Amino acid sequence: MAVNGYRLVRNAGIVIPGPLGNAGPADAAIPPPSIIPTMSASDSGDPPAGHRKDEFGHQHALDTIRRELTRLEADLAPDASHAGLPAWKRRTAGEPRWPAAVAVVVAIALQLALPDSLVPVSRWLLPGLELLVLLGLVAAGPTRLDRGSDWLRAAGLVLVGLLSLANAWSATLLVVGILSGRSGDDAGPLLSSGAAIWLTNIIAFGIWYWELDRGGPVSRAHGLRHDADFEFVQMQSDDPHKREWEPRFLDYLYVSFTNATAFSPTDTMPLSRWAKMLMTLQALVSLATVALVVARAVNVLH
Repeated sequence: MAVNGYRLVRNAGIVIPGPLGNAGPADAAIPPPSIIPTMSASDSGDPPAGHRKDEFGHQHALDTIRRELTRLEADLAPDASHAGLPAWKRRTAGEPRWPAAVAVVVAIALQLALPDSLVPVSRWLLPGLELLVLLGLVAAGPTRLDRGSDWLRAAGLVLVGLLSLANAWSATLLVVGILSGRSGDDAGPLLSSGAAIWLTNIIAFGIWYWELDRGGPVSRAHGLRHDADFEFVQMQSDDPHKREWEPRFLDYLYVSFTNATAFSPTDTMPLSRWAKMLMTLQALVSLATVALVVARAVNVLH
């Protein structure tokens, strides 16, 4: 409502400057209450008789109120300032945790299925640590990834680091065994071991992309960064039906799969240098694993 050349924000009883009869976004967004606070002479900004306020001090007080009101509006309605932006640029509900958790469990199972000759240190050491970290993350946020904290972020990176370490170790042992001729003369175990390492490689790098793009899933859910590290096709579309689209874990897993099979980006482009280098490393690991395993298997079969 407008009183004496000022707008009254009806839910807080705060006076801020504004043209008469022109309700701003805050007025439009807040329903009228049943009781509107009354205004005294001091509320309207008119000093009592015999007293004169310093203009600078009065303006400073109004500026302070305006800043506090803006902060309050951002806390109560964080999406209001991002009206019209696509979902991947504004604050949204955190994505479900279960797809990433299932992928980690599958990767652990693939590691446990490897033969003893390709298992680093102890069969249960690294998979056990991975499972322990995963259980801690699930316990901290069992449903959605919308809670940000430094230790949760660090735990997620430690988890994918353990996955990558265990798989890189197994891949190295496999390559050394093939080059030295100690891989055996049975093509079946060789192909199954190579497939397990290759699939684990896809899962591990998919989690890396998911954890690092624009600061990770929690940062993306809060809309903290608009500069994408990966440019998906939907981000370039002007179709209004795609405005609610945002990348989820399965999108990053798909990026990892296509990079491991094509040895290069396909429909999703890496924009930042770390994304390009990480995709290069994945393509090299995938190429070495597939080429050596298939070549050795063909040689054994013949």
